[in-house]
Amino acid sequence: MIQGIGAAAGVAIGRAFVLPAWEMDVQDRQLETIDLGKEFDRLHEGIITSKQEIEEIRNEIQVMVGKEESTIFDAHIAILEDPVFMSEVRGIIERQYKAAEVAVKEAIDHFVAMFDLLDDEYMKERALDIKDVGNRLLKHLLGTPEVTLPKNNEPYILVAHELSPSQLVHLNPSNVLGMVTMVGGKSSHSAIMARALGIPLVSGFENKLDPMIQTGDMLVLNGSSGCLYVNPSSEVIEQHTIVAEKLRRRKEQLQLLAAEDAVTLDGVHYHLAANISSYKEFELAVKHGAEGVGLFRTEFLYMDRQELPTEEEQFEIYRKVAEHAGKHPVVIRTLDIGGDKQLEYFPLPEEDNPFLGYRAIRISLDRHDLFKTQLTAILRASTHGSVKIMYPMITSAEEIRSANLILQEAMADLDNRGIPYDREIPVGIMIEVPAAAASADLLAAECDFFSIGTNDLVQYVLAVDRMNEKIAHLYRPYHPAVLRMLKMTVEAARLHNIQVSVCGEMAGDERSIPLWAYLGVHHLSMSPQSLLRIKHSILNLAAAEEAGIGRDCFACRTAGEIEDLLSSRAQLES
Repeated sequence: MIQGIGAAAGVAIGRAFVLPAWEMDVQDRQLETIDLGKEFDRLHEGIITSKQEIEEIRNEIQVMVGKEESTIFDAHIAILEDPVFMSEVRGIIERQYKAAEVAVKEAIDHFVAMFDLLDDEYMKERALDIKDVGNRLLKHLLGTPEVTLPKNNEPYILVAHELSPSQLVHLNPSNVLGMVTMVGGKSSHSAIMARALGIPLVSGFENKLDPMIQTGDMLVLNGSSGCLYVNPSSEVIEQHTIVAEKLRRRKEQLQLLAAEDAVTLDGVHYHLAANISSYKEFELAVKHGAEGVGLFRTEFLYMDRQELPTEEEQFEIYRKVAEHAGKHPVVIRTLDIGGDKQLEYFPLPEEDNPFLGYRAIRISLDRHDLFKTQLTAILRASTHGSVKIMYPMITSAEEIRSANLILQEAMADLDNRGIPYDREIPVGIMIEVPAAAASADLLAAECDFFSIGTNDLVQYVLAVDRMNEKIAHLYRPYHPAVLRMLKMTVEAARLHNIQVSVCGEMAGDERSIPLWAYLGVHHLSMSPQSLLRIKHSILNLAAAEEAGIGRDCFACRTAGEIEDLLSSRAQLES
């Protein structure tokens, strides 16, 4: 057994297909001065063709797995349009009289080497995007065909040094049993795509395999634990076959719970909603029994385009979701860009600490026009269902009041236009920074509900970049400080008689259920894929017993003690 990184859950058993290296060998070629114009034309044609291909891939992915995953290819288009990257390519052609393909290869190597020197796993993962885009451009400049996957219908486990999003988009999930990569981590685009496609993935095997895997080798992998077996014994294959079959049956059994209410053995009802970024994702959530939308990430409506969405475009999407949700609530979070979410047509300033900078509500309060347009669209949709507004990254009562003033302006404009809206529309805030949790009693007096975004809250409380693999071990959602922040927030909400829900990753983690039972949090919002699993856990436990476990967690002094307590409880219930 070889230990790697579990990047996408699931068990796969099958024969390996080793993907040949996809980096291209480019021979140095000098130009005559008279040929420079023709070389720039070749470069331009290659860029246009590459962009067209990437746009087609993006549209294909959007249909397959949703808009959020397709934004990976917006980043690829942005690289082809990036003035720094393209200036480097053109400069090599013009100053060194080198052929277009040579200039592109040298520019790729330069930027990849620069990113690899950074002590940041996230930036190293982004170097793969530059190689992917650059090699696509090289393919057109050299007239080289792409490396193809097996054409027959026999399932296989794909093995590669690294996988680019462009390669992944052409996979048939029904043929690919699993994937193995030598490099990459949980935050890589290949991991994101694998999880979206439901393909188990293990990575991180560089310099760990001797001999290397060959096409035809029998492999067994576990995408949760990161374990890989090469040409294992029949006993290992049999053991994992049983596990894989168990996972398949469990998935089928969970689907039967979609129409059930999430009620504990002692009668406590939990409201399980979905986090979504598109209507397509909401359709999947409904199939999994979601009771509405606890978090509509509207920023993704802004990403897959070349300009800001209009009021009418936003209204139609919000209306569609609200109508489909019926009596169930739809919580629409206002634009949350900045940090790791950028808009090509809305350039943000270069910042040393973008996660602490110009983002989320700070942008909205600075750009009244943009904010007011979105609020107007949400207000118009409020007559078509149970719609709520939620402001992101709130740190003070002043921000809530300023946002509400713009909301009042939007209401006044609709009054003048004679367009109806819910005059009592609930307005809530995200609790995702320590300032909000520490002053939750003050903020609760200013709004109608809280939603705790645990992903960012953990990151900010512990000062740990959750995208940085090097310090991933320090990202501990069950740290005593995080639990104290949760408790402060819930107690403040209860004191002011407002609803509190959780919409971060902790909401979709079975281990957290005792905490919610103890704190009295009964509204959880999570990814559609987590809904049935959490519902199954709730249906098979007694809230009173879970609350006791949760109470014990608050007496622990370390994250490890809390994790052990919650993990052992989750294992007993499974």
